[in-house]
Amino acid sequence: MSSGPTFSFATTADDVATVFVDEIKGKNVLVTGTSLKSIGFETARVIAKYANSVIISGYNAERFKSPFSRLRKKSHKRTIYALVLDLSSFASVRKAAAEINAQPEPLHVLINNAAASFVDFKLTEDGLETQLATDHVGPFLFTRLLTPKLLASATPAYTPRVVFVSSAAQAIGTGVDFDALENPDPAEYSKPLAYGQAKSANCLTAIDLPKRSKGKINAYSLHPGVIFTNVYEKENSIPTLQSIGTLDENKEAAAGIPFKTLPQGAATTIAAAFDPRLNDQPGAFLDNSTVANDQLAPHSSDPAKAEKLWNVTEKIIGESFVF
Repeated sequence: MSSGPTFSFATTADDVATVFVDEIKGKNVLVTGTSLKSIGFETARVIAKYANSVIISGYNAERFKSPFSRLRKKSHKRTIYALVLDLSSFASVRKAAAEINAQPEPLHVLINNAAASFVDFKLTEDGLETQLATDHVGPFLFTRLLTPKLLASATPAYTPRVVFVSSAAQAIGTGVDFDALENPDPAEYSKPLAYGQAKSANCLTAIDLPKRSKGKINAYSLHPGVIFTNVYEKENSIPTLQSIGTLDENKEAAAGIPFKTLPQGAATTIAAAFDPRLNDQPGAFLDNSTVANDQLAPHSSDPAKAEKLWNVTEKIIGESFVF
């Protein structure tokens, strides 16, 4: 990256936002997955200090009443919207996107943060495996439907952004299994492999979106770090987290694993959304709030795989992007 502020493992979301406050001011931002004790909520909390408006979302209206209330109290009278969005359901995604598109304001930044992590095999109402549906296909459709809203924020000096919160898990396995994506099979299902595939798909989508839009939209993916979020408290997730070595036998953080705090975990998302030094690096992967393309596995950075994934996912959702 060009000269300017330097960030590290210990950098917090507030640290990054303070540096880029002028970039955040006046922006309208949507963050998916904003339950309490989540990276998404911390991201929205910090952005709401300076942005024109922030839209938060969750799949259960009752569940995010508390985050919404807390955010409004901390937002210095800026506009906060709450959006019901279940990314595992095409119908819910379409309804939520229609609600946003009905608003008069443009959308400057879309942060695809929400994810289903290490869940049991289950088919969605659209016939997809839940983890890949929630983490990749749903955000892909949501981005497609909000593209006009994003393009409406563009000016000669500003290019709208889409951020995909991926993970170092993008390196797990051999990448997206296209057969499993289109024809999920419970006999072949593995929680960590499906998670890795979804996170690889995030990276590939971020690489292809700027190309497909011919530079009209910039996109980035990132590893937020290992953070003790609410995922670590879910009984169904704990055995998998123990098997991959992030939790010990006592369900506590495993020794030797460098965990970040929530403020540290949200830092890279805010850098991806607002660091102007990324303008000439569309599709970049970030870690510790800095470009880290060298950390991408070959299957998560292959342009041919990115193109194939895009085409297959458009087929699944039944429509194409229009820029």
